[in-house]
Amino acid sequence: MVMSFCTGVGASTAHTWTTLSGSGADDVRVMTRKSMDDPGRPPGIVLSAATSFWLPVPPKRVFDFLRDENSRSEWDILSNGGLVQEMAHIANGRDPGNSVSLLRVNSANSSQSNMLILQESCTDSTGSYVIYAPVDIVAMNGLKWGGGIPEVGSGGSLLTVAFQILVDSVPTAKLSLGSVATVNSLIKCTVERIKVTKPETKNE
Repeated sequence: MVMSFCTGVGASTAHTWTTLSGSGADDVRVMTRKSMDDPGRPPGIVLSAATSFWLPVPPKRVFDFLRDENSRSEWDILSNGGLVQEMAHIANGRDPGNSVSLLRVNSANSSQSNMLILQESCTDSTGSYVIYAPVDIVAMNGLKWGGGIPEVGSGGSLLTVAFQILVDSVPTAKLSLGSVATVNSLIKCTVERIKVTKPETKNE
C-alpha cells in the first residue's frame, strides 16, 4: 500500500502527471494520470491532490495524533465523526508508531456503517508517514492478522497531506471539473480540521 501510494504521487517516466489549471488554490497541487495495465491498481483516471504546510507542533506529537484512532474522527472525513476502533494491529519495529492496523469506522451514516480502513504508519529520524485507504470487508476477512528510533525535535512540523482517488473507471474518459473541485475541497477540509484540532493538546 505504501509503495503504491508513493509511486502514485511521484512523477516518473512510467507515470507521467499533468498539472491541472484552475484547481482553486495556489497551495494545492492537483494532478491526473491514466491507470492502464498497472498491477494491483484498477484501470481508470486517477486524481491526486497534495499540499504542505507548517505546524508549530513537534513532529512526534503530530505523528501520534494522526495515527491514533481515538482522535481520528476529529480530522478524517472518512470517519464522518463516527467511533473508530482498532480491530487488528501488527507491530513493524521497536517504535510503537511503526505498525499496520485495521480500523473499523462505526459511523452514524448508514451508508458508511462498519467501513474498514487499512493503515500503515512509520516514523524514524528522517520523517514519518501515515498512509491509509478504505478496504473491502470481504477482502479483509480472507487475511490472517496477528496480534525504530523515536523522532526528535520541538520547533514544528512540515506536514504534507495527499489524496489519491480513482475518479473514473474508464482510462479514456474525460476528466470533469467537478471531480477536481471535489478532491480539492476534500484536501482543504482535511488540512483545516488538522489545524483546528491543535495536535499539541493531544497525548499529554
